[in-house]
Amino acid sequence: MTMQDQRIQSIIESMQEIANDSTVPRNVKEKLQLIVKVLQNEAEDILLRKDKALSELDEIAEDTNLQAYTRTQIWNMVSVLEMI
Repeated sequence: MTMQDQRIQSIIESMQEIANDSTVPRNVKEKLQLIVKVLQNEAEDILLRKDKALSELDEIAEDTNLQAYTRTQIWNMVSVLEMI
């Protein structure tokens, strides 16, 4: 497993943790599940998957119903994805 794959796997695990949090709004959970599917789709180029995920995460981070702690977790995932 490459470093890139490890980073993506770690982001997927973080997203799944957030999606299982009962305080996270349903629409955010749905978007996170969509991002996980995008990241797991190995038929697409990694850079394309990364860009799609970053776009969705930016949208999620702007959600006014999101708690500050969750927003910080989202920003951390964005930082890790940008390193790919």
